[in-house]
Amino acid sequence: MDAYSYIANAHGEYIDQLYRAYQADPESVDFGWRKFFEGFDFSQHYPADGEPGAASAPPQLAARSAPQGSPVAPGGAPEQKDGFGVLSTAASTNNGGSIMPLNGPATDKETAVSNLIHAFRSRGHLRAKTNPVRERKDRHARLDLTDFGLGEADLDTAFRNGALLGLGDSARLRDIVAALEKIYTRSIGFEYMYIRDPQLLDWFRTKVERDSLSFNPGVEYKKRILKKLNEAVVFENFLHTKFLGQKRFSLEGGETTIAALDAIINKSSELGVKEVMIGMAHRGRLNVLANIMGKTYEQIFSEFEGTAVPDLTMGDGDVKYHMGYSSEVEAEGGQKVNLKLAPNPSHLEAVNPVVEGFVRAKIEHQYNDDYHQILPILIHGDAALAGQGIGYELTQMSLLEGYKTGGTIHFVINNQVGFTTDFEDARSSIYSTDLAKIIDAPVLHVNGDDPEAVVFAVRLATEYRQQFHADIFIDMVCYRRHGHNESDEPKFTQPTLYNLISKHQNPREVYNAMLVQRGDVDAELATQMDKEFRDTLQARLDMVKQKPLPYNYQALENEWRSLRRSRPEDFDQSPETGVSEDVVTKVGRALTTLPEGFRPLKQIEKLMEERRRMFFDTRVLNWAAGELLAYGSLLDEKHIVRVSGQDVQRGTFSHRHAVLHDAETSAPYNSLNYISEGQEKLSIYNSLLSEYAVLGFEFGYAMANPTALVVWEAQFGDFANGAQTMIDQFIVSSESKWQRMNGIVLLLPHGYEGQGPEHSNARPERFLQLAAENNIVVANLTTPANFFHALRRQLTWSFRKPLVVMSPKSMLRHPLCVSPMEEFTNGTFREVLGDPFAEAKKVKRVLLCSGKVYFDLLDEQRTANRTDVALVRLEQLHPFPKKQLDVELAKYPKAKVYWVQEEPENMGYWGFMLRYLRRELEDVIARKPSASPATGYNKVHVKEQKDLVGRAFDKPREAVADDNIKDTVEIAKQQD
Repeated sequence: MDAYSYIANAHGEYIDQLYRAYQADPESVDFGWRKFFEGFDFSQHYPADGEPGAASAPPQLAARSAPQGSPVAPGGAPEQKDGFGVLSTAASTNNGGSIMPLNGPATDKETAVSNLIHAFRSRGHLRAKTNPVRERKDRHARLDLTDFGLGEADLDTAFRNGALLGLGDSARLRDIVAALEKIYTRSIGFEYMYIRDPQLLDWFRTKVERDSLSFNPGVEYKKRILKKLNEAVVFENFLHTKFLGQKRFSLEGGETTIAALDAIINKSSELGVKEVMIGMAHRGRLNVLANIMGKTYEQIFSEFEGTAVPDLTMGDGDVKYHMGYSSEVEAEGGQKVNLKLAPNPSHLEAVNPVVEGFVRAKIEHQYNDDYHQILPILIHGDAALAGQGIGYELTQMSLLEGYKTGGTIHFVINNQVGFTTDFEDARSSIYSTDLAKIIDAPVLHVNGDDPEAVVFAVRLATEYRQQFHADIFIDMVCYRRHGHNESDEPKFTQPTLYNLISKHQNPREVYNAMLVQRGDVDAELATQMDKEFRDTLQARLDMVKQKPLPYNYQALENEWRSLRRSRPEDFDQSPETGVSEDVVTKVGRALTTLPEGFRPLKQIEKLMEERRRMFFDTRVLNWAAGELLAYGSLLDEKHIVRVSGQDVQRGTFSHRHAVLHDAETSAPYNSLNYISEGQEKLSIYNSLLSEYAVLGFEFGYAMANPTALVVWEAQFGDFANGAQTMIDQFIVSSESKWQRMNGIVLLLPHGYEGQGPEHSNARPERFLQLAAENNIVVANLTTPANFFHALRRQLTWSFRKPLVVMSPKSMLRHPLCVSPMEEFTNGTFREVLGDPFAEAKKVKRVLLCSGKVYFDLLDEQRTANRTDVALVRLEQLHPFPKKQLDVELAKYPKAKVYWVQEEPENMGYWGFMLRYLRRELEDVIARKPSASPATGYNKVHVKEQKDLVGRAFDKPREAVADDNIKDTVEIAKQQD
């Protein structure tokens, strides 16, 4: 089929009308058609040799010649606009306005030249000289003249299509090829022709084909580049000499990174950036700290010498190449720029969503939603970017309403090796950056041994980000001089590559030789700079004092500074967190009022009536109402409330309904945004289907803003293990490792209701195993009021702790899982709940439990009138409320205490309980030890649950068996 047959089906009269409108006023037609008609007029004005010109053409010819992406779809229907609000243009056919068939041989030499230009734009990066140490793999770019029906005999022929490159309308093919090679096959490989926004594509192509040719920094700027290279190289060399064999994960081979970051900071400050947030792994981190962030050499050297006295009062610390840092530097133009380097674990790429969440919080609450003022930079390794799935998740988040940060500059330090693995074994894609294509982000592949090319690339990237608020990637191809660490021998797995690297000069020497050859600097300059910097480093090592950079704390940082670290006694009694009747009334009205003209679904009408009865008639709230009251009360107090996760607006179990939708228009209505004048707005976002990246983003948001209640809800708690890296490396350990508090809340639906092994268990044992030193709060709650107070307590405390809640499923609608209004307007969070039903003097058996199993036990207790069995609920498991529990257990001095849980004995809470109540507990009542969290068969689940409750009440096994038979018969009848 002809490549343009779908256009031929378009209505010819419609295209002719568009063309006549264009002739009368070019601005009156859409951008895509305007560019097409420009190309059409061009082809008519300059006919091929021997062909007569033509002023116009039949509409069908125009239709068949229309470029792919013109605003007519098959059948003549107007094409829909894309996410950018502009018409999509297929990159494979956009060649700057010229008409170019894609399939089959060129119809004439002029078209062949057009095809050649398009091919260089599309595939020239495959031939670019981006590798500093070895020949590139042949990627079959097909850029030879013969690929286009051209040859040596055509080199001195003039072609009009030279105008596409700004060479005039009578350029020799020889000059066209020279220009193409100069633009597209030198030190930078430009990969951008897949961009579907035509305006953005034109902007970028102009930068590539005009600015790259004219870029020639002045002598002073070249000296600055050399100075930054000099600092980077000598710093690494000095550490290698003075601290031989110590791990530092050096930047050697990729020192141009320092010049690149310096250029980004300076260029971005010119374009309005006031703060830069950097996320990176360990490779080159010490160099960045010293030569970009301004961390003093005394601090760095004392950490190597082991003379630094660690502060272990708040935890165990972390290695030197994981710690975060903040500073304020002065850019070349005199602007002050706040720099932050996020703390990170060894898990590569894991810090990236944390950085994005941090930046989003600053955009919203420090920079008044102005993306221009803060810039995220993520520094990747090539193997990690290609291999870690978090990169894909983060890329898909980048343009979503709940997660966008105005574009990120991604800088890849491409060592061509991951740990010990060659790049050919590390990915299937040609480039590690190929995930950029899913969001049409341009990629600049650049040779790390050409610092001027690197500086051009990052300055262009900075302009792009500030202009379009979109992501862009720089893939700096370099090498790693040593192994994974300085004591590692890389030749074991890469002998050929490392033979080349061992003989290769470092980037500073390469650049210095280039400058000397061009006459830009005196040959003695680099030698002089080297000596001066070595003398400075030696002075630092000799403890000659270096003045730290000044730093002015920002508003949100001062909020953190006003808080304090927690103390053990803080958990003996929770603070008062009740709200006034006035607040309840305001929130209740907001939750039960719809705007005029809003047409709700019938189910929502029933929901609104139920809410109205709860708030104003019965004054008894269920779980969802208690949660929304907590959010509303905090919003009314001008606190930020941000909730995200999969389907959180409605709630996985259709219980929350924080955002309502008009039945006819789908228009959203967020009730809690209409409580009172001057309140904060509820930010509640349905997330993409991701746990890892979304939880990292929310952790970063909470890390930036201590006054915000930040909530992440898993669709089912079982799925939290998809974000286990975030839980292990950040949430439970950041205060210990990095002295960074965080108040994030995790809601993990949990409970055994026969929904199978993937919908029953949020793995509380994992959180409890990670619980120590009062690092996190782990709770499994049984009343809406306690949930309300737990949420409010997060911002009432004078410190911050992550809160992990094993939140309910069936309990959301359990008739007994409700709380009277006075429990919201008075009181505090209650760590332990006693038994109002049991008769203390008669009690011989105490069933200690947590969460939903309480209601199963309660049903048996009340049905069998077992006043001799007391049910005691641990609402908070960690920090373990030993004092509160002792008070409750003291009521039953002669009773035996059993721990009861729904989970298998090897899961749940039993192991944790033995840490605190080894002497007090008689035994555990649980499901049998199991490899899987729960059965997949509902009948088996019912039998197990009945057996568990029977054993808890010490019922004879015969009675339990009879009950099971009755239940099985009843279930069978229901199913029949």
